[in-house]
Amino acid sequence: MANLFTRIKDSITADLHEVLDQKEQKNPIVMLNQYLRESERETERVRKLVERQYRLKDEFTREFQKAQDMADKRRHQAGVAEKAGEASMYEFALKEQQEYEGRAERLKASRTESMEQLEALEQKYEEMKHKLKNMHLKRMELMGRENIARAHHQMNWVIEEASDKPYSRFNELDRYIEDLEYKVNSSYYHNTFDSKMDELEKNIRSQEEISAK
Repeated sequence: MANLFTRIKDSITADLHEVLDQKEQKNPIVMLNQYLRESERETERVRKLVERQYRLKDEFTREFQKAQDMADKRRHQAGVAEKAGEASMYEFALKEQQEYEGRAERLKASRTESMEQLEALEQKYEEMKHKLKNMHLKRMELMGRENIARAHHQMNWVIEEASDKPYSRFNELDRYIEDLEYKVNSSYYHNTFDSKMDELEKNIRSQEEISAK
């Protein structure tokens, strides 16, 4: 039995949450807030990609410089080996020089491409930030308009629709107090009149008794 009540309770709670979610989804401000949160998450992802591209560009620069330095070093060593008549060392240094020069050229091209990609990413990222900022400002404007509309609606309800009800209650209360005052005064007058009549009759009987003697 307890499990049955628990299932019923959970079912009612789930239905209630679904109704509330549907109600919130129909609110344009709520939908706009959700869209802004999604846009902020996307902007944050792009920011991380931009930072990653910066790191890649710096890595390409370091690797290019290392390859260029090694190519220069092997070129110098090839010249020394050639002067010394060391053919095998000369060939090895020359082969290494060519390998490093080829690597340096490839790294230079990759570095140039990464810089161009980074520039494009930065422009898109700045555009996204401006769009996001404009959306935040637009949301503030819409929220301000919504607040004003709600305030006017509440004021109109008090001024126009609800204005007659309190005064009708005041009129009812005024009539009730007037009736109550009338009853109190009437009762007082009635009691006073009866008291005076009793006193008058008592005086008349006294005078009659005196005359009879």
